[in-house]
Amino acid sequence: MVALTAFTAFAQLGHPSLAVEELEIELLLEALTQRHGYDFRDYDRTLVRKKLLGVMAARELKTVSALQERVLHEPGAASGVLRALAVSPAGLFADPACTREAREVLGKSLRPAAVPKVWLAECAGIGEAWTLAILLHEEGLLARTEIFATMANDELLAEVREADIDAASLCKLQEHYLQGGGTGRLADYFEVRDGRAALLARLRTRITWAGYNLVTDASFNEFQAIICCRALADFGPILRQRVLRLFHESLSRFGVLGIDRELAPGDAHAGAYQPLGGVLPWYRRVG
Repeated sequence: MVALTAFTAFAQLGHPSLAVEELEIELLLEALTQRHGYDFRDYDRTLVRKKLLGVMAARELKTVSALQERVLHEPGAASGVLRALAVSPAGLFADPACTREAREVLGKSLRPAAVPKVWLAECAGIGEAWTLAILLHEEGLLARTEIFATMANDELLAEVREADIDAASLCKLQEHYLQGGGTGRLADYFEVRDGRAALLARLRTRITWAGYNLVTDASFNEFQAIICCRALADFGPILRQRVLRLFHESLSRFGVLGIDRELAPGDAHAGAYQPLGGVLPWYRRVG
């Protein structure tokens, strides 16, 4: 039997329609876990509900139960729901301010390491990974740095390994690249064929794409930097603490952590980090 959440208990006190909807959501998330192996049960329920309602609107479905019926019995329906619940893809150099900060923080932190390892945990697609590869190259670090970009969704993982972008978009992205600290031509980092652009092979080879589930998997390496912004923001409080403990186990002493918001005093291992500031909160592990 699926356990009732606090939201369900509240809804039952005087909001029966909300209680029914919440129960439907719990049953759908349980179905995704049991049938497809993707566990969103400890994600922030408000965000999950918003994303599911978006899928329902696109499919013109009135209830979550109707969506669950499709997920269980209609080929391809589960894929659409899993895509909606996954981390939204990031664009190339989508946030210039964060990119500038990453240049400074990673440039200083990774330089002393012989073979630095950077983990993009639940990576937001090629935009995030390629941006990191380009900025590390420009900082003179990429040739000896290993980037591990992990994703839980196998279907999305297969797509990013073969992904490219519209070559025409490179001119439009040039300004964002410059605002993010770039000093050359963004297009110089890409090979173009038939109107499509892919990151140069010598840069792509420094990125290892791998399947990894932050909800269930254990620490798999020691890293000098861990970056997780978009996925961590989607997690409920229990899952968030589990992942913060996982990052602490995976981050080397004096390694840096980039996350979605500032650590609270009660967060797991909060006392082990020195804040470095920034639009994207950066921390150095000191304990």
